[in-house]
Amino acid sequence: MLVHQRNHVDAFAVTAPGLEAICAGEAAALGVRPKIFEGGIGWRGSMESVARANLWLRTASRVLVRVAEFKASAFFELELAARRVAWERFLTSGSTVRFRVTCRKSKLYHSAAVAQRLADAVARRVPGVKFEAKKSAEGEEEDSESPGGNAQLFVVRLFHDVCTVSADTSGELLHRRGYRQQLAKAPLRETIAAAMLLAADWAGDAPLVDPMCGSGTIAIEAARIARRMAPGGDREFAFQGWPDFDAAAWAKLVDGAHAGELANAPGPIIAADRDRGAIDAARANAARAGVENDIAFNVAAISALEAPSGRGWLVSNPPYGVRVGERDRVWNLYAQLGNVARAKLEGWTVGLLLADKHLAGQVGLELRECFATRNGGIPVRMMVGNVRGDATR
Repeated sequence: MLVHQRNHVDAFAVTAPGLEAICAGEAAALGVRPKIFEGGIGWRGSMESVARANLWLRTASRVLVRVAEFKASAFFELELAARRVAWERFLTSGSTVRFRVTCRKSKLYHSAAVAQRLADAVARRVPGVKFEAKKSAEGEEEDSESPGGNAQLFVVRLFHDVCTVSADTSGELLHRRGYRQQLAKAPLRETIAAAMLLAADWAGDAPLVDPMCGSGTIAIEAARIARRMAPGGDREFAFQGWPDFDAAAWAKLVDGAHAGELANAPGPIIAADRDRGAIDAARANAARAGVENDIAFNVAAISALEAPSGRGWLVSNPPYGVRVGERDRVWNLYAQLGNVARAKLEGWTVGLLLADKHLAGQVGLELRECFATRNGGIPVRMMVGNVRGDATR
């Protein structure tokens, strides 16, 4: 799939810290056998598995494939080994190349110098390639918001004098689904929103409510999960620019994903917020995501929550209260949320992304931590619990 290549590859799906196990569950559902590592999951599989990972993984940031691994304790070793790498598998004349190099516990510690040697090796094997001016970004976060553009990224890691080179197959980070153009305050990344839903065991066929929806990311991701929409079904990937890319096979894979979509979400999905501007932004984002008709948008305070009948899920990303002067207001907000849950949501599952574990006590529900990660640079944890009739504060 993806390229005309029989041999299997070593693949690695990068995730935000804390989302590795959730991403592994997604990958297993795609038929691969992932291993969990810090910062992502790895597997050995066909290039078709790499294509499917880009198409279907909701919680991964990008997917890499191993290009080469060799020992390099001196620049002449690096240069000789780099010239033997088959860079032409990933590049054509006119391609733009970007390197991200990290050096740890190695004799070669200057990342820019390492990137320059690799660039020279690439230019020898693929004439006419261009390079981004910034060849190295020591310490750059994998899940950075900086756009990848059209450059082919190679991720290079020198650790204990062993150089590992991987090619990015994704291009733009996978959380960029393309619909989130209008933002409310403190926007939630799509990959984290999807992880929240999966961690809460929401399967897509039961009612779901987000009473503090902001720009609507949780509700939109929920609607796309419910309708079995592939998160990567409407975008392009870096591997589509590789010389041996099989366009017909890829089109067949994407067409199959679209054919499996449901016309409507099976259960009701409600997105509410007291800020009309947030609801307007959420509705516009949902329209771009193709799920506007699957979500009921309401301008309403938490106290006015009207939940559908039957058992359902409340999943939300409430304000964190990290700014000066916000703490008292946020504590009251969490207490009110707990009161409403006990009054109206008996038997429901509640999932909240919290920056302060002490706020969980304000909700007055028995909550367990499912994962811890960072959102917008703020450490957060996903807490999930059930609303019981005898729950007390």
